[in-house]
Amino acid sequence: MAKIVSIMAMAHAPGVTGWLENCPVEDQAAIKAGYVELGDAMRATKPDVIIGVANDHLLNLPLIDPPDWRVDCAAHWCGPAEFFKSWLKQPGYEIDGRPDVANVIHDVASNAGFKIDKGEGLLFDDNWSVPLWYLGYDVPIVPIHMNCVSPPMPAPLTCINFGRTLRDIVQNDLPKDLRVGLIATGGLSHEPGGARYFTMDSTFDQWFLDLMEESDPDRVLKEATIERMEDAGGGGTTELLAWMVVMAAASGAKSRKVFYVGSDEMRCGIGASIWNVDGLSLPKTPPLIETS
Repeated sequence: MAKIVSIMAMAHAPGVTGWLENCPVEDQAAIKAGYVELGDAMRATKPDVIIGVANDHLLNLPLIDPPDWRVDCAAHWCGPAEFFKSWLKQPGYEIDGRPDVANVIHDVASNAGFKIDKGEGLLFDDNWSVPLWYLGYDVPIVPIHMNCVSPPMPAPLTCINFGRTLRDIVQNDLPKDLRVGLIATGGLSHEPGGARYFTMDSTFDQWFLDLMEESDPDRVLKEATIERMEDAGGGGTTELLAWMVVMAAASGAKSRKVFYVGSDEMRCGIGASIWNVDGLSLPKTPPLIETS
């Protein structure tokens, strides 16, 4: 069976590469150190492939009746999309994919009833370009773009079910001895273009990071509602649904907060968590069942 060797989640705020110099020096240092630690931790586990879940910024998914997820089956990307290069202050990068892994994820998840489709050649913006700046471009990636913006969004319960199914796909359907890193990107609190564009909710962010440390799916479902996320920042904070996917894939393993900076200059709470899977095969747990 394939093995999950690392699980992490992180913010992908465009200012991390685009205008970090606008932050106080101490915030710059904390943000850089946090992302460097994530990159070091990922490389130390020696993954053969990264499976990532991140929101789509209306760049690839349709506005009307979008799928909950779209997995990309391309063998190679060049990113970021041209429009984002100057904004992110990134000259461009190339990274390989794993079409074999992507097709398995799509087929198994689709057969399990999830609203997922597939494409080839999704455009990357800050959702992948900011994390990859620190994680590097040497490990092939299977990007799964997620609808966290256009209603109807997947409910937290659906995200947890998807995360558990994704874990089972890794363990039961992917090539033997494949080493898999799972990442989620998005959040924390922010309201892009809204009335609270230049603020974030640091109290919410710290609460959510503590919630991820506990990684109790029952508590997450009870407390981390769409409404509570929207209250912390409309149109942006629901990106944290992607974190719930990888939390569920960790199968009860606890996480630790790597760093957090609440930054007006970044227009977003910036932080990350790593789950303590320690390279072990995680126990198989039946998915949660939607109840009426």
